Amino acid sequence: MGVGMTVHLTAGAATGIGSLPHTDPRAAADFVLERLPDLPAIPSLPRRSPAESMLGQAAAGVPGVAVSDAGFLVIDRPRLDPEGEIVTDLDHDAFGGFRAFLAAAAGLRQPVKWQLAGPVTLGVALVHAGAPARLAFALARRAVHSHLRTLNHVVASALPGCPQVVVLDEPAMSGLMQPGFPIDPDGAIDLVSGALAAIDTDADALGGVHCCGPSDWAAILATGPGVVSLPVRPELTSVAGYLAEFLEGGGWIAWGAIPTDGPVAPTADRYWRDLAELWCSLVQAGCDPGRLRRQAMVTPQCGLALHDEAAAAHVFELVDDVADRVHGQAVATRLSIGA
Repeated sequence: MGVGMTVHLTAGAATGIGSLPHTDPRAAADFVLERLPDLPAIPSLPRRSPAESMLGQAAAGVPGVAVSDAGFLVIDRPRLDPEGEIVTDLDHDAFGGFRAFLAAAAGLRQPVKWQLAGPVTLGVALVHAGAPARLAFALARRAVHSHLRTLNHVVASALPGCPQVVVLDEPAMSGLMQPGFPIDPDGAIDLVSGALAAIDTDADALGGVHCCGPSDWAAILATGPGVVSLPVRPELTSVAGYLAEFLEGGGWIAWGAIPTDGPVAPTADRYWRDLAELWCSLVQAGCDPGRLRRQAMVTPQCGLALHDEAAAAHVFELVDDVADRVHGQAVATRLSIGA
């Protein structure tokens, strides 16, 4: 793991996962800058435009690929070309939230986070749209690499002095071990590992992988992320050994502590208890308790595009509450080590 380890993060930082429900890009930018002061997350706004959906954004500029009003990919198969030019244009409708954030954040001097669909998820979507698997994953690889490099440099230019946390959104990795999955595990690991390597570490960037569903976390960790973004679930104790090794290597975990697939509680007590109980189980299975706390961020479990703005605000209030508790414990463990 060597993807941008020069980025210094705050233990217990609260941050976001991709999408927001806003249709006004400037309002969305102001929202994350206010709500997520330690690690603001550049938002995508699929309600503003289908092009700004997770798949639409990743497929922007790929000849022969369009996005439907529902956010699904549509292909013109004869125009698909594994060697064709892929244009990453920040003026494209896919990057409205991105542009607004960079304008609103001018003068910022702290890490920022942004997210892009990874090559496995984009490739699977192209297969589902009718592309042959080999062509689909070749296109996905080139599109993701192009977007990562361009956006990485755009952020570095617009926000000099702001390190970047760049996370590949890979929900399709949940199906990696299922029969009929269109790419084998080794091929998927290579694709994601290559995308992480495309992130420019000279721009002070830390690469990561997010998956909000049940997944083969050993495979995801094998891709070499500096950050792994995962939901708080008891079954993570089954990969405690892998997580312990990841933390020992300096990796950070973004804990998806607040659910996004239904109603949420009025207070964060339940979600803090769930995280604390998971940490206890992981410690019993071999994870270092200090590293669990000091190398932790807190997020919603997934994006918030399906919520309304008031609900999104409440989710981030809960995220912030849990993050404060994590930060307090991280400081306490650091002080106890210093003593």
